[in-house]
Amino acid sequence: MRVLTTRQLNRTYLHRQLLSERVPRRAADVVGHLVALQGQEADSPYLSLWSRMAGFRHDDLTSLLHDGGVVRSALLRGTQHLSTGDDYLWLRPTLQPALERLAGRGGRLNGVDPAEFEAVARGILADGPMTRPELSRRLIERFPGHDAQSLTYVVHLRLSLLHPPPAGTWRHRGRVLCVPAEARLGRPMAAASPEALVMRYLAAFGPASVKDLQVFAGMTRLGALFAEMRPLLRVFRDENGTDLYDLPDAPIADADDPAPVVFLPEFDNAVLGHADRARIIHPGDRPIVMPGWSIVRPTVLVDGFVAATWSMKGATLTVAPFRPLGAAARAAVEEEGARLVEFVAPDAAGEAEIRWTDGSTVGADFDRSWRP
Repeated sequence: MRVLTTRQLNRTYLHRQLLSERVPRRAADVVGHLVALQGQEADSPYLSLWSRMAGFRHDDLTSLLHDGGVVRSALLRGTQHLSTGDDYLWLRPTLQPALERLAGRGGRLNGVDPAEFEAVARGILADGPMTRPELSRRLIERFPGHDAQSLTYVVHLRLSLLHPPPAGTWRHRGRVLCVPAEARLGRPMAAASPEALVMRYLAAFGPASVKDLQVFAGMTRLGALFAEMRPLLRVFRDENGTDLYDLPDAPIADADDPAPVVFLPEFDNAVLGHADRARIIHPGDRPIVMPGWSIVRPTVLVDGFVAATWSMKGATLTVAPFRPLGAAARAAVEEEGARLVEFVAPDAAGEAEIRWTDGSTVGADFDRSWRP
C-alpha cells in the first residue's frame, strides 16, 4: 500500500481545497465542491471564497444567498454552514441523526417529550419567518419553566431551518430569521445519502481517514460504511500507518509543487477538515490556532502550512508569524495582505499598512479583532 508523506498530503490538499491557485469558477460551484462553508461568522464565507476564486466579488455570494442558490443552516457539527440549496436537501437529512444526538445531550428538553416538542415547534414556525428571539419567546410560552436558549438550540438541531438574508451576508451583525427549509426552497427534503457525503468529502478533503470524516461531519460509526465502499475507493497510508481513502481517479500532487501565500478566515474548513490536521498545521502550532473556547483564528498559509495568524483594524493588517520568515516569504505575505485589505476595506485600500508582531504573544480574543 502506497505511503503518502505529510508534504504530499499537504500539496494534494491545497489542490483539492482550491488553494494552490485561484480558480475561474462560479461561487455556487466552489461552495458545492467544498461540501459546505463554515458560516458561524457572516464574513468568513466571503473570505473563504475570495481566497479560492479568481475575481470574486461580494455580490457573487450575496446574490446566491438571496435567491436560495446558497443557504445558511445548522449543518456540520451542529454549527452554521453555507451549502448550495440543492445539496442542503440531501446533506441535512444525512447529518440529521448526528444533530439529534447532539440535541439530546445535556438534558436540554428537561423531560419534554421530543415528538411533542417538535410538533409544537413546527406549528409555531408555520406562522411564517420569525427571528430567534420571537421563536424563543413563543417556545417558552408553551414550555414554561424551561431554558429558552436551550429550547431554541434544540429546534435548530431537530428541524431543518434556514436563515435567509440579511443573515449570513457581508458585515451583517443583526437579526437572524428562521424559516423551514421546504418553505424557503419550495421543494421537499431528499433521502439521506451517507455514500454521497463520503464521495463529496474525499473530492475536497481526501485522501482521508474514517476518523477524519467523522470529525469533519460530527458523525460516528462510519467504519462500516467505508468498509462497504472500499472496493469503490483507492486506499493509501500516511506516515503513521493510518488508512487514507480516496476517489479512484483523484490525482496526488507532487511534494514539490509550489504553494502561494493564502489568507484564510477564522473557522475556515481547510484547517478544520480532519481529525489529524498535520497536513496543514504543524502539530506544535495547533494550540496557537485553536486555543480553546470555540476559537479558530484567522490564519496565513506559507509554503502550504499555517505559519501565522492575522488580524485587521481599518486598513491596518497585523500578521503574527509563529517563527521568523525569510525576506521572500515576508514580501509575499505583504503583497497578498495588501490584496486582502483591498477586498475587506476597499475605501481604505490606499492607506493599507502591514504590521508584524510575535505570534506567540497573541491573546485569546485575537480571532475577533480582524473584522472591519
